Amino acid sequence: MLDLQRLRALHAVSVHGTVGAAAAALGYTPSAVSQQIAKLERETRTVLLERRGRGVRLTEQALQLVSTAQQLMAIVERAETELEERRGVPAGRLDLAAFASAARGLLPAVLADLAVRHPALDTRLTEVDPHLSVDLVAKGAVDVAVAHDWDIARLPAPPGVERAVIGDDLCDLLVPAGHPLAGRVSVRREELAGERWICQPPGRVCHDWLVRTLRAAGCEPHIVHQADENPTLVALVAAGLGVALIPRLGRGALPDGVVEVPLDPMPVRRLYALWRTGAARRPAIAETVRTLRSHWASASRHDAP
Repeated sequence: MLDLQRLRALHAVSVHGTVGAAAAALGYTPSAVSQQIAKLERETRTVLLERRGRGVRLTEQALQLVSTAQQLMAIVERAETELEERRGVPAGRLDLAAFASAARGLLPAVLADLAVRHPALDTRLTEVDPHLSVDLVAKGAVDVAVAHDWDIARLPAPPGVERAVIGDDLCDLLVPAGHPLAGRVSVRREELAGERWICQPPGRVCHDWLVRTLRAAGCEPHIVHQADENPTLVALVAAGLGVALIPRLGRGALPDGVVEVPLDPMPVRRLYALWRTGAARRPAIAETVRTLRSHWASASRHDAP
């Protein structure tokens, strides 16, 4: 008989791409995940993973098992949802995923609040890139995801995934204190031609928004520095190396030498909570979404001008 936990381990590898990433998502060690899959291979008398460079590739037989695992996990989820719904109390394990600034600026207070009010609820947070969130929810790798979109790149919600708006995160132009725009009440996008930009790498939503928006305003962005984390971008601005467009959530207090200037119109990214339709009745889902929304006002207020 196939063991569900071993199937979960194989499913996690298929979703996250590597044994190490699957282990992190499940809360296991890579060795434990490898052992689970090795046992599954012995039980099925089938090779499931093949080495490919530093990573692994799932065989055709493994992909068939992953499909079966998804169906079994959906059945288990429905059963757990019905039991929790009858009890009427948020309980059990709840896996959350959030992009970096939400994980830093919103989730700590949310998780602490849930832990105090619902001690039977075991929440687990994983930081992920926002463009991965929808797929992770759809595949059952996480229960709730916090993701965002911009006006140029709307967040998709495929069949079987529901979403609710958490709130709107405002974004400001950050410039060095001695910059000519530092004393302005606001700046229009058309005035940004010739600026030296500091931003995230290509492929990130913030990078794509910057490039497409400035090109629409008749400006070709001159990008001189790129970094993943917003604190790094702010530090580069503080050193006088360029300007940056950074959302307020999770940004923290600005260091000396950095000035916040509102753009006109002000860029906004919208945050969403996403979950699977099959788990929508689960009290833990409803309470987590409600708590995310209730904490948004304080999380988004601290950097308002």
